[in-house]
Amino acid sequence: MSFETAATPEAAIDRLESLYGAAREALRHDLHRFFETGRAPDAEERARYRYPLLRVMYEPAKMSRARTQRGYAKFAVPGVHQTTITQPAEFRSYLLDQLTPLVEEFGARIETGISGQEIPYPYALEGGDELGRGEVTASELARHFPTPLLSLVGDEIADGTFDLVEGEPRPLSLFDAVRTDYSLRRLVHYTGTDWRAFQPWILLTNYHRYVDQFVRLGLAEIEAGTAKALITPGGIRIDADNFDVAAVERVMAAPWHRFQMPAYHLVRPGGGVTLVNIGVGPSNAKTITDHLAVLRPHCWLMVGHCGGLRLTQIIGDYVLAHAYLRQDGILDELVPPDIPIPALAEVQVALQQAAAEVTGEQGDQLKRRLRTGTVVTQDDRNWELRWAKERRRINLSRAIAVDMESGTVAAQGYRLRVPYGTLLCVSDKPLHGEIKLPGAANAFYERAVSEHLKIGLAALDKLRQAGASIHSRKLRSFDEPAFR
Repeated sequence: MSFETAATPEAAIDRLESLYGAAREALRHDLHRFFETGRAPDAEERARYRYPLLRVMYEPAKMSRARTQRGYAKFAVPGVHQTTITQPAEFRSYLLDQLTPLVEEFGARIETGISGQEIPYPYALEGGDELGRGEVTASELARHFPTPLLSLVGDEIADGTFDLVEGEPRPLSLFDAVRTDYSLRRLVHYTGTDWRAFQPWILLTNYHRYVDQFVRLGLAEIEAGTAKALITPGGIRIDADNFDVAAVERVMAAPWHRFQMPAYHLVRPGGGVTLVNIGVGPSNAKTITDHLAVLRPHCWLMVGHCGGLRLTQIIGDYVLAHAYLRQDGILDELVPPDIPIPALAEVQVALQQAAAEVTGEQGDQLKRRLRTGTVVTQDDRNWELRWAKERRRINLSRAIAVDMESGTVAAQGYRLRVPYGTLLCVSDKPLHGEIKLPGAANAFYERAVSEHLKIGLAALDKLRQAGASIHSRKLRSFDEPAFR
């Protein structure tokens, strides 16, 4: 099928939806026929199972080069830029946000057509239940239908390691269709919720107690009419139509424990908030952010617990990270530790203002509870056992807190161009003999978790009101794809 020039971004997305829908339906039809009759597709039928391709041409000679302070939707160089697209209907708003400025400000021309990239058959099946019918095995399907090939799924564009060939099209986005589909399925696996439920503003935490508070606050918003629904692992959905006194019990009974990193989605008009309990450790932090990134969220914030490293800190104080001493090790090849991870001013200001509003404290009083400084992110929970070795680096870094996720989350935000920030709560002071004993821990959790979560939510509200300015140019490279 030939490529067609689109008169408008809307028309381009309409055709992407049509092409993707036809390809996916053809694949589903032939899969079900194979389940029922054993008839495999021929070469002509298999040629229909291909992702649509979005191509954008920029020729600055035809108009003056546009200048913009925006951190996305702009060209690094003239030429042809393209990417394959999956789920265009679900990503319609994102695609419009990117394409509209490219057309209006740069005079870009848009074309759509069929790519050479096949849709792997698992990505055409919603729940995977269809594979359990009859005696058809995965190996049999792989002989006749496209399968996920890890050799074709990578982050070379995001990491800047892709090969640029003179005269060949440049990438239009950080993630192509098959990389996106791979992560959409991983999100369902890890979080226990449909990927379509994810909201554009994301909180990451390392304790399930934050989930309890998020659920209570979310249900209160539904009751007040400021939120539409709360979606939880296992497909539980609470909205105005089924809201009653047993709503909390239904949510808490959801099988969150079956999933490694359960997610909870508060659906609000204009863009809600997702909370993911990522658990403990940098490996989990990298895993979930690798997959969240394909959704192109507006921001993710880490709101978890940390160990305070200063004598003047007390349990319940806050730490606003403005730098990270990354000793997690997990990203050393992708983002070496000597690469600075900048603090994003818009996020820092939003977090500090939110802390002042929620706590009701200002000036010196707020400074006593909210300290800004460097956070050490470790890959070893028992780092204290190496105190003689760690002491010098902590002193040199002037670190004020230690945790196991924040540096990883921030480095992933930097690497994958997702605005990021960190607000931690001091839950113990390992260097000063203040550890969490059971009784003290429960009292701390009751007092601190609710306030901490409210600060995170208030900060996201401020960032949402700020609009596109949150997408900082600090996260763009010199040869960045046009899409954010």
